[in-house]
Amino acid sequence: MRLSLVVRREAGHRDGRGRRGHVGVGSADVQRDQAVAAAETVELVLGEDSPLPESASDVEQLALRLRGHISQLGFVAPPESSALRGAQLLGSASVPDGYMPSRVYLVKLAEATQALIAVVQAHGFTPVRQPRRRRWWKPRINVLRGSVFAVAFACLVLAASVPRA
Repeated sequence: MRLSLVVRREAGHRDGRGRRGHVGVGSADVQRDQAVAAAETVELVLGEDSPLPESASDVEQLALRLRGHISQLGFVAPPESSALRGAQLLGSASVPDGYMPSRVYLVKLAEATQALIAVVQAHGFTPVRQPRRRRWWKPRINVLRGSVFAVAFACLVLAASVPRA
């Protein structure tokens, strides 16, 4: 498979600070509300129209997503909250084996996440900003191709200039 020499533009655009933003969002740093994302995952489990997960991997994937939401909401929830402690305790347990026990665990985990969402929304949280990590410059593909070509050409010139014995 060959890569194109033309730089492809993704569905976003660069804002004035050199970061990619989604079209329609603008240059403002808009982050998706964690409580809304967690509520959507809870709806996948507890919604009336949502079917039960078919396989054990589906259960594991949903449990992993719910655990991630619990850990993210744990930063903004009051630390003395019993809903936070209960959700973290339930999230730290492993998914039980068997069809019914795993589905019951998933429902309990979703209910604990739903209670944590209610606590976070009731206390009117403000999202905690993560400290910015240093990002390294990622060269474009054409820069890499040019560098490889220059090194190969230099090796060719060096090999041609060596006298033959």
